[in-house]
Amino acid sequence: LKERDMKIACDREQLLSAFQTAALFAPGRSPKEILTNIKLDVDKDGATFSATDMEVGVRLKIEGLDVDAPGSTVLPVPQFGAILRESSDQKLRIDSTSKGTVVKGERSEFKLNSADPDEFPAVAKFEESKYHVISARLFREIIHRTEFATDMESSRYALGGVLFELEPNKITAVGTDGRRLAKMEGPAEAVAGHKTGDTMTIVRTPSLRSIGRAISDTDNEVKLAARGSDV
Repeated sequence: LKERDMKIACDREQLLSAFQTAALFAPGRSPKEILTNIKLDVDKDGATFSATDMEVGVRLKIEGLDVDAPGSTVLPVPQFGAILRESSDQKLRIDSTSKGTVVKGERSEFKLNSADPDEFPAVAKFEESKYHVISARLFREIIHRTEFATDMESSRYALGGVLFELEPNKITAVGTDGRRLAKMEGPAEAVAGHKTGDTMTIVRTPSLRSIGRAISDTDNEVKLAARGSDV
């Protein structure tokens, strides 16, 4: 087996849930065609779905897989998503080589063309030592109560996103389209002295909406790190 050849077996429902969340971040169309796919990386510790439109990226860990051979593959969103939704098999096997990907169930088999996973851009891991800890429920509510007031059609970047200010024990979010303004604040815990300071931390509204949908009801907290040019 080449390094990127992959052989795994997994629960279909678990795979579907993670894949649908990752698909929120994969563009339907892109000048860079590889971005319309989702990358699956498998190693001895488990598997990770990665997706990005180069403005926002997501990494989702999947546990409980039977790994016969670690490796990587790139999965087309419409076709692979349809297989996961329509299949009646409880378990699916995924075998991937440079020639393509084969998805097998007890009574079905599908063959997919596969792009080179090495061409897929890396999505950054969360490795920050300084960040804020926020209740996941509160963070989703903050998004809901501020993003509606923004203006995604505006040529002014600041109006097309939500401004976040992070203080030692508080998070403040502000959205405005220049005519109306929505503001919400709530408790947040700073770790290692993390704060936004004088820098403007603005997250684009489409990205923020996708992040809000990706936070599940089982998530307890969100860790938010503001860096020089991203969060």
